Amino acid sequence: MLVGEYRHNVDTKGRVSVPSKFREDLGQAFVITKGLDSCLFAYSKQEWKNFEDKLNTLPITNHEARAFKRFFFSGAAECEVDKQGRVNIPQQLRDYAGIQKDVVIVGLSNRAEIWNNENWDKYNGESSADISSLESQMSKLGI
Repeated sequence: MLVGEYRHNVDTKGRVSVPSKFREDLGQAFVITKGLDSCLFAYSKQEWKNFEDKLNTLPITNHEARAFKRFFFSGAAECEVDKQGRVNIPQQLRDYAGIQKDVVIVGLSNRAEIWNNENWDKYNGESSADISSLESQMSKLGI
């Protein structure tokens, strides 16, 4: 299970250390793709397959479904962890998420998210301020 928050630096070649606890769950090779909220999603190969299967059930005749699939599949890249525990994040994905130097890697059970440090801090501040609204929405979902 992927949980926790880890702060790392991206080197000049676009590599970032993957927390050792995350490497155990993500594996030596995993998929990174564009995520929601201007971050990146990282999935183990098995979790990516599960996600892919769900996306493939969406009707091809639905415009929003096609756009959603294009968003995730067009940005996807399989990345391998090197001997130092680093992964190279492709430039187009770094550009999408605004990642330059400082990143935050967050565990969300079945996936990890990779954030530009400033965007994560801003998002965290906004979501903390709106926690009562989130509580209400989760209550409607039965959580």
